[in-house]
Amino acid sequence: MKALVFPGQGSQYRGMAKDLCEQFAEARELADAANAILGYNLTEIMFEGDDETLKQTRFTQPAIFLHSVLASKFIDRADIMMTAGHSLGEYTAVYFAGAMSFEDALYIVQKRGEHMQKASEELSGTMAAIIGLPEERLELVLAEARPYGIVQAANYNSPGQIVISGAVPAVKQAVSLAKTHGAKIAKELSVSGAFHSPLMKPAEDELAKALNDITIQNAEIPICMNVNAEPTRDADIIRENLLLQLTSPVLWTQCVQTMIQSGIREFVEVGPQKVLQGLIKRIDSSVATSSVETVEDVLKIQTEVRL
Repeated sequence: MKALVFPGQGSQYRGMAKDLCEQFAEARELADAANAILGYNLTEIMFEGDDETLKQTRFTQPAIFLHSVLASKFIDRADIMMTAGHSLGEYTAVYFAGAMSFEDALYIVQKRGEHMQKASEELSGTMAAIIGLPEERLELVLAEARPYGIVQAANYNSPGQIVISGAVPAVKQAVSLAKTHGAKIAKELSVSGAFHSPLMKPAEDELAKALNDITIQNAEIPICMNVNAEPTRDADIIRENLLLQLTSPVLWTQCVQTMIQSGIREFVEVGPQKVLQGLIKRIDSSVATSSVETVEDVLKIQTEVRL
């Protein structure tokens, strides 16, 4: 059984999806449609833009979403038993599963990026990677750091690799404490804000309004969602979980474990880079992983279908 997984923010790079649009007319037409929906030339930023522009959350999120959607167009939906996405990638999973139209998905991703960037500018925050520290010990570290401000686990990426998020003084204190508690690596990340923490509350309030503007229907394929690591097709649950995700931890390790327990034996990462493949292998090395990102990957799929 096969699942599709979609990457989140941080996987962007200059030139992303350019080869797909040059090689395939259907990809180029959908990319042109995305530019028209957004009201600016996103593909120019993706193909030719400088790194600093592409790193802006309001551009990063639509760019990764669009690349993932373009790559997903060449995958046979009949083969896919479940979908999931890491943070932003969850929106691509929801779209692929048939719960949102392309127009609505792109609209909500654009709004999410804009509101997250604005919240980051209004409430200063940061994130840090903590590697090699058991979850129980990390919770002790976070408790010790909370007198310095809001701080919590943000991404459970794989066993022993957790990202924390919150106010700058609290995160810095947690990094220092993590080292004394035996973490192999504890370092602040180069990010624009405290994603998946209560500091995203202003963005959550605005995202709630935007989510009410779009249609979400029951999914055709189960989506294993970040906030509770449980698969669902229910439209109301999808809407609620997308909102909660903004200030809640991403339970990626738990999502992958849930999918494996459901019978998934192969994970295909769709979109820019191969970050999720590495995490999945660290969670369970027995499962198969692959990716669909470039023209070469698409041609390989098409050759396999013909064979």
